[in-house]
Amino acid sequence: MSGLQIVFIVVAAVTLLSALMVVASRKMMHSALWLVLALMGVAVMFATLQAAFFAVVQVLVYIGAISILIIFTLMLTRKVMDDENPQVIKGWWLPAIMAVLLFGLTAGFLATWDSFSAMLNELPAEAENIAGLGLALVDPAGYVIPFEVASVLLMAALVGSIYIAVERKEKAG
Repeated sequence: MSGLQIVFIVVAAVTLLSALMVVASRKMMHSALWLVLALMGVAVMFATLQAAFFAVVQVLVYIGAISILIIFTLMLTRKVMDDENPQVIKGWWLPAIMAVLLFGLTAGFLATWDSFSAMLNELPAEAENIAGLGLALVDPAGYVIPFEVASVLLMAALVGSIYIAVERKEKAG
């Protein structure tokens, strides 16, 4: 087993544990912080797969922007959410069993795949076509519409959280 495979296994285990903690934590703020760790694990996996551009995008966009937006929204609306109600879904065991079965099926299929244990080949320098990706992001026939819809959705979430926080503050005061 190579050093890269050991790093991948350790990072995968930390990422899976933190992803599990995202949905298992009782406090929303703790879930958001576990999400940051899970997203960081995904960025490290991108780096081990020689996808440096996607690793940087993962860190800048998902960790640097979206996670911070989620944490900021939670901080604005923390008075709205009360800890008096149960924060655990009553039928949590059914999705847990489904997830374990899905993981088992995926691991079984990967174990029978011949190329699963193949070593990574060194990618040529022009393998990441960043210029093509940049053009696709701003091309109306490409990804500009989904990109802008995502930004409007994030802005709407932020405005909604501010509205809820201000409305709650006015009722209290």
